[in-house]
Amino acid sequence: MAISQIFDGFKWRLYPLVFAMVLYLPLQGQAPVYPIEQLSTTERQNRQSAKPKDLFSEDSVLKFTLVVNYQRLLKDRGDERQYHTATLSYADGAGTAVHMPLRVMVRGNRRRDANVCRFPPLMLNLIRKKMPKGSIFEGQNKLKLVTHCIGDEFVLREYLVYKVYNILAEESFRVRLCQVTYEDSTGRRKEEVRYAFLIEDDKAMAKRTNMKLIPGKRVIGMDHMEQKAMARLALFQYMIGNTDWSVPYRHNIDLLAPDSLSAPTPVPFDFDYAGIVGTPYASPPPELGLNSVKQRLYRAYSFPENVHREVVNTFNSYRTPIYAVYRQCEPLSKAGLRQSLSYLDSFYEIINHPRKFEREIVKVGERNEKAYVTVRGLK
Repeated sequence: MAISQIFDGFKWRLYPLVFAMVLYLPLQGQAPVYPIEQLSTTERQNRQSAKPKDLFSEDSVLKFTLVVNYQRLLKDRGDERQYHTATLSYADGAGTAVHMPLRVMVRGNRRRDANVCRFPPLMLNLIRKKMPKGSIFEGQNKLKLVTHCIGDEFVLREYLVYKVYNILAEESFRVRLCQVTYEDSTGRRKEEVRYAFLIEDDKAMAKRTNMKLIPGKRVIGMDHMEQKAMARLALFQYMIGNTDWSVPYRHNIDLLAPDSLSAPTPVPFDFDYAGIVGTPYASPPPELGLNSVKQRLYRAYSFPENVHREVVNTFNSYRTPIYAVYRQCEPLSKAGLRQSLSYLDSFYEIINHPRKFEREIVKVGERNEKAYVTVRGLK
C-alpha cells in the first residue's frame, strides 16, 4: 500500500477527533461553562454565600446606623407612644451601603422609665415592601432592640444570658449582638456608638422550632408544663439568679406547644433583673425576702428524682460551652468576665453537692408546692 493511501486513511480518522476538541475548547477570553456537578466545593460555597444569610445564624457583631429624631423619640415613653420615621444603614458583605426606611418606637416596662434607662429599648418596625432584596433583615418585620440603657457592660451581660440558654434549649430566643451608631436626624444630638442586641421575633422562634405560641390569655400553671423543659428552665433561672418571671402570669415567659394536646414548653426572656447581669436598678420583690438580686432563690416546684438528675446532668455536660460563651465575648470587661464565671462557679458547686442541692432546690421546691409566694403586680 502506498504511503499516501495510509496517510489519507489516518487523516479521515483524525478529523472527527479534532472536530470534537474544537467544539469543547472555549473561545478566547471567554470563561468555560461547567455543569453544576463539576463545581468544586469552594465554588459551591461561594455561590451559596451569595444568598442572604439568616440574621440570627451568625455570632459576628452586626454594625449599623440608626438615624431618627432622638429628641422626639426618647421623650415619647408614655403608654400611648407612637412610631417615629427612621432610617437604618449598614454595609453588606461586599461593602456596599444599604439603606432601609423603618419606624422606631420606645418599648419596655421598667426600662421605659427615664429614671431607670437614659436610653430605653426600642422596637424596630421594618417595612418589608421597601426592604432591599438580599438584605440581612430579609423576612424580618418587628424586632426588639435591647439598648445600652445605662452602660454597655450590662447589655453585654444580658446578651450572654440569652446565648447560654441557646446552648441548653432549642426552644429559646436567638439574639444578635450589634454595634449601633445612633445618629440624630436633626444634627442636634451628638452621635453615639453603643452595643445593643436584637431578639428573634416570637412567631419566628415558634416557627423555627415547629411549635405554636399559646395565647397569653390562657392561665396555665407550672405543673401543666412539659416537666423536663420546666425543670430545665427553673434551674436555669436559679443559675442566673433571676426571680423576675412567672409561668401562670406569663411574666417574661412565652409558652410553646406543637399542638393543643401537648404539654407546653416555657421559654424565658428579659434577664436584666438577673443576678449574673447585676444592673444597678434591679432589686428583688420584697415578698421573697431577698437582700439582693445576686442572692439565688429557686422558684419552681419539686420534680421526681430522675428529672432532677437528668437536668443536672444536662447542665454539667454543657458547663464548658457555657463558660466559653463568656470567655469568647471580647467586649466584656475583665471584671465582668471574672464576676460572671465566679457566679457560675457557685451555681455548679450547689448542684453538684448532694446536701446543698437537696436544701436549695429539692426542699425549696417542696415548700413552694405547699405555699407558693406570689409576687405582687404579676397578676
